[in-house]
Amino acid sequence: MHSNDRTFFAPLWRRILLVAIVAAWFAYEALVVGEQMWMVIVGGLLAYAVWTYLLRWDAAGKSGDAA
Repeated sequence: MHSNDRTFFAPLWRRILLVAIVAAWFAYEALVVGEQMWMVIVGGLLAYAVWTYLLRWDAAGKSGDAA
């Protein structure tokens, strides 16, 4: 992740908002549309967003990323 991206996502509310939007999209696909391919794609995106922006977030950038 580039330093500009890290700066943009530094506030916790932005990261939570991103995850909430993807979760709402997943819920829409699962409950309304029912398209299995998109549920898998968006579910993977949701898992990645939760892992990257909530569970593994390191504001100092010490996670070993080559910026």
